[in-house]
Amino acid sequence: MKLKPAGKVAILLVLGGLLFGGYRMLSGGGGLSGLIPGAAIKESAVPIKADLPTFNGAPTASNVENMSLPSNREAGGGDQMRWLLWAWNAQMGLMFSNGGPNTTEGSLMKANGVNLNLARQDDAMKMQEALVAFATELSQGNAQPKRGAHFVSIMGDGSAAFLAGLNDTLKKIGPEYTAKIVGTAGFSRGEDKFMGPKDWKQNPAASKGGVVSGYLRDGDWNIALKWLGDNGLKNNPDEKTYDPEALNWVAANDYMDAAEKYIAGYTETRDVVRNGKKTGEKRTIKVDGVVTWTPGDVTVAAKKGGVVSIVSTKEYSAQMPCVIIGIDKWCRQNSDKVEGMLKAIFDGGDAVRSSSAALRKGAEISQQVYQEKSADASYWERYYKGTVEPDATGQMVELGGSSVNNLGDNLLLFGEVPGSANVFRAVYDVFGKLVVSQYPEVMSSYPAYDSVVDLTYLKNVVKQTGTNVASVRGTNAGTAPVIDKSKASSASTISKRNWDIKFESGRAAFTGSASSELSKLIKDLLVAGNTYVEIHGHTDNVGNPTSNMVLSEARAFAVKQWLEKQAPRQFPAGRITVISHGQTQPLVPNNSAQGKAKNRRVEIKIKASN
Repeated sequence: MKLKPAGKVAILLVLGGLLFGGYRMLSGGGGLSGLIPGAAIKESAVPIKADLPTFNGAPTASNVENMSLPSNREAGGGDQMRWLLWAWNAQMGLMFSNGGPNTTEGSLMKANGVNLNLARQDDAMKMQEALVAFATELSQGNAQPKRGAHFVSIMGDGSAAFLAGLNDTLKKIGPEYTAKIVGTAGFSRGEDKFMGPKDWKQNPAASKGGVVSGYLRDGDWNIALKWLGDNGLKNNPDEKTYDPEALNWVAANDYMDAAEKYIAGYTETRDVVRNGKKTGEKRTIKVDGVVTWTPGDVTVAAKKGGVVSIVSTKEYSAQMPCVIIGIDKWCRQNSDKVEGMLKAIFDGGDAVRSSSAALRKGAEISQQVYQEKSADASYWERYYKGTVEPDATGQMVELGGSSVNNLGDNLLLFGEVPGSANVFRAVYDVFGKLVVSQYPEVMSSYPAYDSVVDLTYLKNVVKQTGTNVASVRGTNAGTAPVIDKSKASSASTISKRNWDIKFESGRAAFTGSASSELSKLIKDLLVAGNTYVEIHGHTDNVGNPTSNMVLSEARAFAVKQWLEKQAPRQFPAGRITVISHGQTQPLVPNNSAQGKAKNRRVEIKIKASN
């Protein structure tokens, strides 16, 4: 489990501003009406486009062939650091590197001079409280605070919302006490997903009027919101009403509650709204789908089934890095500890990636830390890899899936490799803006990226290891698209959308105004790294049909070539297919200048690679 809104918030946090996950607590568990008395119903709207890149992670040159396994004997010695984390397989490399809930003899943490305690904490608010308690004691002159936590780890796509109210509070202690991201431990690679009826997957418009249970405004909600935006579909942000033209939500207390609401066929009666206004009708709604993560998806499949993975972090492969957050002043004063910890995690990622014995050991430690009642070590190992299993109805469904990060993956993610994009900056900003656009009343802004990310420690690890950043190339399994052109045409479509990319009249040359739309396009495509891309070219009816067929193909090729030039790593040969339609598929009649403009378009289809 990776998010849970329950729990009390420290008075200091409440005074500090909006708290991530706190909307439902403040509103009495549903909608904005409890938070803002007399507030008007917010109209359903298409979510802003969640445009973000992916990255193709590259292993470092670390040699793990002869790496020994850590012992079970606690190491002790020195001041112990405390880390609060969710039960999440993306932390498998961290688990292995520590050797147990407490650092053990023979572990990578011990070898790097680090003594670390890992403790499960599923409540994001309590994580925030722990960071505030730590910073408060630090400000009182205790260089090694005994209260709170040195570090927490959360989903990167939720970090803007997590840090918004938190850093407002920490700034009251002092600007040097704000929380900052210092690196990443891994990624969700399929376990976080939007599950719904099969016809929603086949025809996204069929989800209109659908009802989904989930923990709102977290990473899995983000997955569904991105899917809606990519398909031009509306989201109803008010979980107390029902809009038949939008996707609607039932707020859950946590990821398992979301799963259980789907399993139980949860119902309630709501006011019907259209265009943000009540119609006077009432309707009894029933949960049709769910956003959840492992083991929520496993529970849904085993107890009820009947839903498929519509889209997940398998396709949206850049969305959910496991980010590591600490208090800035302590990290700067203890940079050697931070760097040693990061190096151990990165080497642990190499070990888990390269050695089945290391993965097994990491899974064993995961169960010791998470203490999940329904799981054992084999459970964490199995769903780390990801599986396809029959659900309760006999339907085959995808379950689980995570990956670990090493030094090379971090360098690529943060744009430190020459020619690579800063993927995490895009992830942070896109989903921060998404929450602001849907719920401006409760989150009007979020901290700037440069104020919350500190790559100093990552760069120092590079220096210490002698890594040649320019040599970080290639891909590792699971992060690059699997290219098989023979399967591209039959692959299922995840989303399709028209793009108003401006070309010079009668030519395949971009106009100056095209740059903004192209920039949005590349971010939108790069997030879905494990996919095929189809570019469909269309024209209006000016000119003859044969010339227009040639022109539409040339324009689609111009987009393809631009994408491949901008990001050759993410768009290898064979990933993009061009299809021309000329004037044969107008969206609207060509009897006006406005109609012709709408018909001169490029349609992008994102298709699942497997």
